[in-house]
Amino acid sequence: MTSFKDRERGEEAKYAFDEETAFKVAARRNRLLGEWAADLMNLTEEEADSYKKAVVQADFEEAGEEDVIRKVLGDLTAASCDVDEAAVRAKLAECEVEARRQLISGT
Repeated sequence: MTSFKDRERGEEAKYAFDEETAFKVAARRNRLLGEWAADLMNLTEEEADSYKKAVVQADFEEAGEEDVIRKVLGDLTAASCDVDEAAVRAKLAECEVEARRQLISGT
Protein backbone atom coordinates (compact mmCIF):
# COMPACT_ATOMS: atom_id res chain seq x y z
CA MET A 1 0.00 0.00 0.00
CA THR A 2 2.81 2.41 0.87
CA SER A 3 4.58 1.97 -2.47
CA PHE A 4 1.32 2.69 -4.30
CA LYS A 5 0.87 5.93 -2.32
CA ASP A 6 4.50 6.86 -2.98
CA ARG A 7 4.03 6.23 -6.67
CA GLU A 8 0.83 8.27 -6.69
CA ARG A 9 2.57 11.19 -4.95
CA GLY A 10 5.45 10.93 -7.42
CA GLU A 11 3.07 11.09 -10.37
CA GLU A 12 1.27 14.08 -8.87
CA ALA A 13 4.57 15.87 -8.28
CA LYS A 14 5.70 15.15 -11.85
CA TYR A 15 2.39 16.44 -13.23
CA ALA A 16 2.68 19.64 -11.18
CA PHE A 17 6.28 20.11 -12.31
CA ASP A 18 5.36 19.55 -15.97
CA GLU A 19 2.48 22.03 -15.76
CA GLU A 20 4.66 24.67 -14.10
CA THR A 21 7.35 24.17 -16.73
CA ALA A 22 4.83 24.47 -19.56
CA PHE A 23 3.52 27.71 -18.03
CA LYS A 24 7.02 29.15 -17.72
CA VAL A 25 7.90 28.21 -21.30
CA ALA A 26 4.68 29.77 -22.64
CA ALA A 27 5.19 33.00 -20.67
CA ARG A 28 8.82 33.30 -21.81
CA ARG A 29 7.84 32.45 -25.40
CA ASN A 30 5.18 35.17 -25.39
CA ARG A 31 7.62 37.70 -23.92
CA LEU A 32 10.13 36.89 -26.67
CA LEU A 33 7.40 37.25 -29.30
CA GLY A 34 6.41 40.59 -27.78
CA GLU A 35 10.04 41.70 -27.92
CA TRP A 36 10.23 40.79 -31.61
CA ALA A 37 6.98 42.62 -32.39
CA ALA A 38 8.05 45.68 -30.37
CA ASP A 39 11.24 45.85 -32.43
CA LEU A 40 9.23 45.71 -35.66
CA MET A 41 6.97 48.50 -34.42
CA ASN A 42 9.98 50.61 -33.35
CA LEU A 43 8.70 51.01 -29.80
CA THR A 44 10.80 52.78 -27.20
CA GLU A 45 12.38 50.66 -24.47
CA GLU A 46 9.68 51.66 -22.00
CA GLU A 47 6.88 50.98 -24.51
CA ALA A 48 8.50 47.67 -25.43
CA ASP A 49 8.58 46.55 -21.79
CA SER A 50 4.92 47.39 -21.42
CA TYR A 51 4.09 45.68 -24.71
CA LYS A 52 5.91 42.46 -23.75
CA LYS A 53 3.84 42.31 -20.55
CA ALA A 54 0.66 42.88 -22.55
CA VAL A 55 1.50 39.99 -24.88
CA VAL A 56 2.08 37.68 -21.90
CA GLN A 57 -1.24 38.81 -20.41
CA ALA A 58 -3.05 38.21 -23.70
CA ASP A 59 -2.38 34.48 -23.30
CA PHE A 60 -4.77 34.38 -20.33
CA GLU A 61 -7.81 35.30 -22.46
CA GLU A 62 -8.43 31.77 -23.75
CA ALA A 63 -6.77 28.39 -23.91
CA GLY A 64 -4.10 27.94 -26.58
CA GLU A 65 -2.00 30.45 -28.41
CA GLU A 66 -4.60 31.92 -30.77
CA ASP A 67 -5.24 34.90 -28.49
CA VAL A 68 -1.53 35.79 -28.54
CA ILE A 69 -1.31 35.45 -32.32
CA ARG A 70 -4.43 37.59 -32.76
CA LYS A 71 -3.07 40.33 -30.49
CA VAL A 72 0.40 40.49 -32.03
CA LEU A 73 -0.87 40.27 -35.61
CA GLY A 74 -3.48 42.95 -34.92
CA ASP A 75 -0.92 45.26 -33.35
CA LEU A 76 1.59 44.75 -36.16
CA THR A 77 -1.10 45.36 -38.77
CA ALA A 78 -2.23 48.53 -36.95
CA ALA A 79 1.40 49.71 -36.93
CA SER A 80 1.61 49.17 -40.72
CA CYS A 81 4.22 46.41 -40.42
CA ASP A 82 4.39 44.10 -43.40
CA VAL A 83 3.87 40.83 -41.49
CA ASP A 84 1.31 38.12 -42.11
CA GLU A 85 -0.15 35.45 -39.84
CA ALA A 86 2.25 32.79 -41.11
CA ALA A 87 5.22 34.95 -40.13
CA VAL A 88 3.81 35.48 -36.63
CA ARG A 89 3.17 31.74 -36.23
CA ALA A 90 6.68 30.92 -37.45
CA LYS A 91 8.20 33.43 -35.03
CA LEU A 92 6.06 32.04 -32.20
CA ALA A 93 7.43 28.55 -32.88
CA GLU A 94 10.96 29.93 -32.99
CA CYS A 95 10.39 31.76 -29.72
CA GLU A 96 9.13 28.57 -28.09
CA VAL A 97 12.35 26.77 -28.97
CA GLU A 98 14.38 29.68 -27.60
CA ALA A 99 12.24 29.84 -24.44
CA ARG A 100 12.85 26.14 -23.76
CA ARG A 101 16.57 26.61 -24.36
CA GLN A 102 16.70 29.56 -21.97
CA LEU A 103 14.71 27.74 -19.31
CA ILE A 104 16.96 24.67 -19.50
CA SER A 105 20.14 26.71 -19.43
CA GLY A 106 18.84 28.97 -16.66
CA THR A 107 19.29 32.23 -18.57
